[in-house]
Amino acid sequence: MEVLRTAIFDFCNRRKAKSFCPSEVVRQMFPEDWALFMPDIREVMMVMYREGLIQVSQKGIPVDREENPKGPVRISGIAKPK
Repeated sequence: MEVLRTAIFDFCNRRKAKSFCPSEVVRQMFPEDWALFMPDIREVMMVMYREGLIQVSQKGIPVDREENPKGPVRISGIAKPK
């Protein structure tokens, strides 16, 4: 799972303020079998969100940290204070 965590951080760094779908991460890593990794990327995403390392939103609204969201979500990095 550490590789997925690193990949999410990498996407956050490359996308800066833009959000992205978790499927984009696994599609890049596993182009043939990306769908098999969706449960894993969503699990890692929620752990990172609960740790306060990333933002996870649905229709522009942050998801509940205590619930696993159903349907499409977007990941974005945390803005660093200036």
